[in-house]
Amino acid sequence: MIRNTRSNKFVAELMGLLYLLLSWNIYRMKTRFIFYIVLVLCGLGCQSQSEKTNTLPYVLDMVYNNPGEAPTVSTYTNPSFLKSRGYKGMVPQWYINCAITYDNFEENIVPIGSDERKWIEQRAAMIDKKLAACDSAQLDVYAFTDIFVAPKSIWAKYGESMGQQETNLHGYGGDVKNVRKPNVQYPIISQLIRAQIDGIFKRFPTLDGLMIRFGETYLHDTPFHMGGKPVRQGKEGIADHVKLLNILRDEICVKRNKKLFYRTWDFGWFHTEPEVYLAITNQIEPHKNLIFSIKHTKGDFLRTFPFNPTLGIGKHAQIVEAQCQREYEGKGAHPNYVAESIINGFEENQAQEGMKSLSDLKANPNFKGVWTWSRGGGWKGPYITNELWCDLNAYVLSQWAQDTSLTEPAIFKQYTQELGLSDADANTFRQIALLSTRGVFLGRSSELTPINPWWIRDQYMGGLTAPEFNDHTDEAWGKTNKEFERIVANNMVEAILDEKAEAVRIWKEIEKLAGQVKSGNEKFQDYLQVSCSYGRIKYEIIQQAWIVMLKGLEGDKTGNYDRVRIENAYLQYKELWKEFEALNKNNQQCATLYLPYGFNNHYEALHSDEGMEKAVSKYFEMIR
Repeated sequence: MIRNTRSNKFVAELMGLLYLLLSWNIYRMKTRFIFYIVLVLCGLGCQSQSEKTNTLPYVLDMVYNNPGEAPTVSTYTNPSFLKSRGYKGMVPQWYINCAITYDNFEENIVPIGSDERKWIEQRAAMIDKKLAACDSAQLDVYAFTDIFVAPKSIWAKYGESMGQQETNLHGYGGDVKNVRKPNVQYPIISQLIRAQIDGIFKRFPTLDGLMIRFGETYLHDTPFHMGGKPVRQGKEGIADHVKLLNILRDEICVKRNKKLFYRTWDFGWFHTEPEVYLAITNQIEPHKNLIFSIKHTKGDFLRTFPFNPTLGIGKHAQIVEAQCQREYEGKGAHPNYVAESIINGFEENQAQEGMKSLSDLKANPNFKGVWTWSRGGGWKGPYITNELWCDLNAYVLSQWAQDTSLTEPAIFKQYTQELGLSDADANTFRQIALLSTRGVFLGRSSELTPINPWWIRDQYMGGLTAPEFNDHTDEAWGKTNKEFERIVANNMVEAILDEKAEAVRIWKEIEKLAGQVKSGNEKFQDYLQVSCSYGRIKYEIIQQAWIVMLKGLEGDKTGNYDRVRIENAYLQYKELWKEFEALNKNNQQCATLYLPYGFNNHYEALHSDEGMEKAVSKYFEMIR
């Protein structure tokens, strides 16, 4: 597929103009004047090349859909919109690896006329339409692809030779009792991966490349497929990755001259450990089409996690992943401006050694691009209908990637102009955005002591859980037990509660500032006010719940319960939930609300009755 770029267009226009000038000179003009014009045009060309050095080659975006739910409705799924914002590529979650028949591996392995084959063919037809829209917008497409997933008919026939029998496989589709975990060291898996790549690019020849995921596999939306990551962690995993990378490099980069983006995401190994990253990547020969994709955080997209130390090392090109709808910090339901901190460094990480931000990384020759996740990540809600806060993060990051010499305040100002804000309101909007960065941090974390970062995520609010609730380790999602025990033991209760009070003070200021903005369209003004009130109520609920839980746990240890303070906090907590519900009921643009239960993926609903509500009610009933 041929797509015109701005540089190609400039060259074409330059050559055309030179031709006209030379032709004109034959009849009318003097050579000296032609020479002058040529010098001017060459100067413009040099200026264009100079500006180009500040532009990263890859500026990509993805809308990630919640597993098992309807696709996200977003402006960012429109290729023309992405092109207008200067994005160079899209990373769509089309399950393109599930849209091929594997006839190139074994004819009719997925039987013609079967429901399985019909589903595959329908998926492929849908992708054809979406690819055509991207081609029309001249936007590159790098499909988000799970390695390794295959039709159930293949597993039924060759399963015993594809991997070891496994049970309780997180994220696997089908009957988990009978599924086998694929292993790239098994010959048939290598053969099937090659067949998959061949099948994808033969079926979709205009596709520009693949974004490979191996760390997690979710098959909620692919009823006729099974599989999972074919690589291990530990010593064996190094050899697994090297083999998988060489297969993919050969099939995608070398044979087909397509782009391969290989995500390093896993759970604290390849993705976060420099020695592991180098042990794997140093065994792979660089190629112009091979790029590694790495989250900017040392771990998941969480505050307090340092800048990823695997960025900027080794000998391969890298792009950086940045989440704009932060799954641990409200998912766009309230202000949460992280783009400035991703570019310049989060306040809590300024003391860390080495690089702290994209600005520190931008001079590194390995740094080749930014991949924004404009929408998605995580599970469930809160669900939003207005993309303002996600859009702000995506806009600032993508515009900076297009010209890394720009400052963040200049880009932010440009965004407020697009919103149609007056200068005074633009300054107020910036105050709100910057205050939200600290308001979110103090509301969910602490400057004084580590807090389990997973205690609140997506639409779930965790808390102290019963001792017998042992589905996870002490670092489990949804729990605060370990941290609260340490806070009480170290006499830090009041200091931690002061942080939560400061967070509420910030959110009250944000809510007040939102009411002062009078420019921009009516929809913007309404959502600004509603989302800021949403943030204030959410973090005030957290403040009161933490008073009850920390003072209650303190009473457990000392035998002396602060009954008045616990009761007052509990009553305020209940009133705040009523206010939260009224905000949602009375405002069409209000996001869906949080649930006072800790996230737990051992349950179909992703929670039990453990969490904030149960812990708070326990201590209220106790003091009564």
